[in-house]
Amino acid sequence: MIAAQPDALRALAALDVGAAASRLRAARRILIVGTGTSFHAAQLGAYLLRDGGVDAHALTSSEFARWRPPLVSGDGVVVISHTGETAYAREACSQVLAAGRPLVTITGPAAEWPGAIETPTRETSETYTVSYTAALGVLGLLANALTGVETGPPALAGVAEQVQQVIGAPGISQIASPARAMALVGPGIWAVTAREGALKIREAAHILAEGFDPELLLHGAAVPYGAGDTLIAIAPQADTDGLTAGLLAAARSEGVTTHELDAGAPPTDVAHHFLDQIPATVRLQLLAAQLSEANGTDPDHAITGAWAEPGLWSAGAPPG
Repeated sequence: MIAAQPDALRALAALDVGAAASRLRAARRILIVGTGTSFHAAQLGAYLLRDGGVDAHALTSSEFARWRPPLVSGDGVVVISHTGETAYAREACSQVLAAGRPLVTITGPAAEWPGAIETPTRETSETYTVSYTAALGVLGLLANALTGVETGPPALAGVAEQVQQVIGAPGISQIASPARAMALVGPGIWAVTAREGALKIREAAHILAEGFDPELLLHGAAVPYGAGDTLIAIAPQADTDGLTAGLLAAARSEGVTTHELDAGAPPTDVAHHFLDQIPATVRLQLLAAQLSEANGTDPDHAITGAWAEPGLWSAGAPPG
């Protein structure tokens, strides 16, 4: 699945999202909804649309389905689900349709959601990889169509080449499993990628991993980290305040093993930092696979035991 991503991104560069964009064009506010990894995609998509001048917000599927204020005139909604089976995402779609608000869905080719933008490669791993970066590609195309930000087909094709470079030379062989826990930190938009990378490492390698932005790591979250732990900084050079670099220095003083990863595939020359997240994410996916192999875990079957109980996964689904 990791290796399938360059071809998936190249295929997306030829995708026409004009019909989907037209459904959202009149929206005064766009809500982007997803669960888990899809929520990280929603956060990045909202960041990108706001940069293009759109009032956009990311919500988890359960928050949207159960805890938000009612939809109002002028709202448009994007729902992301890799498989089309996520319970609260299905409920979110049902509510949007019942409210008569514009809806765009992004999902995989086997989901069979009506009117969906389908990503080109069917995900077969529970540690979602190609379905995540493909969803980011679709969000980039939508934002380009709606606002003109430079995340359209030519930029996406360039990112596909960067991802190919990362897969060939990820530059992560020096990073080993920690004795206890691992933290990932990234400034600004890279904080979302830090959280996504931590989730991949948790799922694939069964390592206690967390993702942070620098401010949240500083304000109490860093307290438990010390000898036996690892801190990975993503794109520390993008932090113009120097806080990420300062956290690395503090971590080393506390006996934490530290590593730095650049923003994307060197050199980083994509048109928008949103697209930087795709090669940066692929590098972290490869790290999760590397740590999984070292730890003898199965990276493709993450949900096992009591965590796989069907009742947990059907909670929040629409009737029928």
